[in-house]
Amino acid sequence: MSARPLIAPSIIAADPARLAEAARLAESAGADWLHLDIMDGRFVPNITFGPATVAALARVTSLPLDVHLMVVEPARWVQPFAEAGARVLTVHAEADAHLQRTLASVRAAGCLAGLALNPSTPETAVEYLWDDLDLVLVMTVNPGFSGQAFLPSMLRKIERLRARAEALGWPGRIEVDGGVDLARAPACRRAGADVFVAGSAVYGSPDPAAAVAALKAALA
Repeated sequence: MSARPLIAPSIIAADPARLAEAARLAESAGADWLHLDIMDGRFVPNITFGPATVAALARVTSLPLDVHLMVVEPARWVQPFAEAGARVLTVHAEADAHLQRTLASVRAAGCLAGLALNPSTPETAVEYLWDDLDLVLVMTVNPGFSGQAFLPSMLRKIERLRARAEALGWPGRIEVDGGVDLARAPACRRAGADVFVAGSAVYGSPDPAAAVAALKAALA
């Protein structure tokens, strides 16, 4: 059985001129983590935040910072983002030829180690890495932009990952990111996810605090 569900608002969907306010809002609304998508314009066709932004947000919220590296050569960025205040550091399976080494460096830097899978990457990419992981992130859209529609076929991937995790007695978490809203989150929960990244569903709502509360209630 998956663990207590956690809500991780994705600050990429917030007003970029009011990031500190968006972080405080997520915390006061009862969110569990704050998700930050780090994009380099190479691994994905967009550019977002660097370590300085993560460090600035770490000064204004006590929420664990869930840093998702959508970058090439992620090993180069482990230490800078860990020093900036990341609590969780997730790298992409598709971006690194030496994943075990990179994941070990994430843990050595004092962070929880996560592995992200693009929609076309099979769950078997995790098979020889379970012992090095604290989290598996299933991308339920193609990464790069906020506001995309959820890909229903990813529910089967979540189910297979959860079944394998339980067979191994793996104690980590399965996270979903992309198009996760009030309609989709319960299905992801039933499939076995327990961390829910919500960008537009929270920050695109007229009442983001109410949106967090509604997600928590739907997943309880």
